[in-house]
Amino acid sequence: MVDEPRNVISFETFANFKRIEAGNPIISLPPPLWAAATHAIIIDDVVHYIWCKRDFGVRWLIMHATAPIDNLTDITQDPRNPILEPSADGFDNASVEYPFPFLNPADGKYYMYYRGKGETTPEQTGLLVSDGDMGEWRRVLRTPVIPADMEHERHGSTHPSVAVVDDTIHIVYTGKATQSFGEGLTMCHATAPTNDPTSVTKNPANPVFRGSGEAWDSQAVRETELFKDPEFFHILYGGYDGEVWRIGHVRTRDFRTFEPNPYNPVFTLSNDPDAFDCDGVLTGQIFEVGDTYAMLYAGKKGEEWQTGLCVLSEG
Repeated sequence: MVDEPRNVISFETFANFKRIEAGNPIISLPPPLWAAATHAIIIDDVVHYIWCKRDFGVRWLIMHATAPIDNLTDITQDPRNPILEPSADGFDNASVEYPFPFLNPADGKYYMYYRGKGETTPEQTGLLVSDGDMGEWRRVLRTPVIPADMEHERHGSTHPSVAVVDDTIHIVYTGKATQSFGEGLTMCHATAPTNDPTSVTKNPANPVFRGSGEAWDSQAVRETELFKDPEFFHILYGGYDGEVWRIGHVRTRDFRTFEPNPYNPVFTLSNDPDAFDCDGVLTGQIFEVGDTYAMLYAGKKGEEWQTGLCVLSEG
C-alpha cells in the first residue's frame, strides 16, 4: 500500500480496533432497556460519557457519566441523571438521544447537537449548550437546527456528528427517507460557523454518501461519525446488508468524493453467541487517549443495544 502522508491516520489503523479484554459492555441496562448512542469528550484528565437510556417503548433520555482518562472503564454515573429529558411541547417532546458534545473555540463553551423526536414530528437535530458542567445543558433553540425538510430526510435529519476545522463546524448526519430502521438511510453533510452553531447550511449535494457499492452496506448507511486528521475527514458509519449492521470507514477531503477503506467492514459483530454485540454493531466514535485512540460503539444482542469499548491492537 502507498505510504500515507505524515500524520494521516492509515486505513490499517481504522481496521485495528479490538474489544477490550474485560469490562464490556462498559455501559448497559437490563433488557428490555437500552444503553446506547454513547459519545465521549475528554476534558483535562477526565473522559465524559454522554450516553442514552432507551426506556420502555421508544422514549430516550440523555445521561452523563465520567471516568479517569487512565482507566476508561472505571465509570461513575452522574447522580443528576437523566441530564436531559424530552421537552413539554417542543419538536423533541417524545425523546432526546444521540448527543455529540464538542468544544467551540469561538466562545469556549461546550455544545451538543442531538437527535430530537416529536410525538407527531420526525427525528430532527437540535442544539444544546453548556458552560462547562457536562451534567448541565440547556436548549439553544426550541426548534431544530437541522430540520427534516428534504425528500431524502422526510422521516429524519438525525444522528449528528461533528468536526471543527478553523471557524467551521462540519456536521454529518443521517437522512431518513422512510420510517424503517434499515431502509432509506443515507449520509448527509452540513456546516455552521463557529460563531453561530445554530446557523446550519445543508450541503446541496445531499445525500453525499449512500454506501461503498459493496454488499455489506448495500441497503443503508446510518449513524455516521466524523474524525479529522491533518489531511482527511474520516467517517465511521453503520452499513446494512438487509440483515446485519457492521461498521465501515471512508475518508474524504471535500464531502464530494469518498475513498472506502479496503479493509471494510473495519469492525463487525462478535463471534461469541453470548456476547452483548453478537447481532450487530453501530455508532463507532473514535477519540484520542494520550498518544493512542479508543473507539466507543453500540452492540446489539436480540433487540437491545448496549455500549462497548475498543482500543487499538498492539499487534
